[in-house]
Amino acid sequence: MPSETKPPLPGEAAKTRAARMLRVDHAGEVAAKRIYQGQLAVLKQQKQPQASTALIEEMAEKEAGHLAAFDRMILARGVRPTALGPIWDVASYGLGVASALLGPRAAMACTVAVEEVICEHYQRQINDLGADDPELKEIITQFHADELAHRDTALASGAAQAPAYQPLSEIIKAGCRIAIKLSERI
Repeated sequence: MPSETKPPLPGEAAKTRAARMLRVDHAGEVAAKRIYQGQLAVLKQQKQPQASTALIEEMAEKEAGHLAAFDRMILARGVRPTALGPIWDVASYGLGVASALLGPRAAMACTVAVEEVICEHYQRQINDLGADDPELKEIITQFHADELAHRDTALASGAAQAPAYQPLSEIIKAGCRIAIKLSERI
């Protein structure tokens, strides 16, 4: 006798979609935290303090607030974090360190690349949610605005003048897109 798949219960598809969104968005905020930690570990060791260090600290503080919000939501909704967390933890910190070793402008170029992908990602989520989950949509909308501000701050801080800006940006964007796809499901 063939097994029959049961149709989803009302609201079940929306709940599954929201869980995926929370899982990947939480992973993204953990990654943002670790990127900034890696950058600051390098930039704070320089003899001359950089203006970018203070900007990175400000952006890191905002990302910590985002992470705290997603921490609360995944706990309240019983959503499991991505199983890839340990990999993203190491990779994100490494990206932060590597970008900062190339200099403050490269650290800012990293921020631009990451935020451009995240802003696209958040906009898709906002569009997909419609009226299904007003709480999640409101949070993502707020964080989308914050990420746009981070991108603009990094651009104003000379990100586009980083060495090999375009290839560096494209590599980081590709990595972010892969991480998003994997973190939604794993």
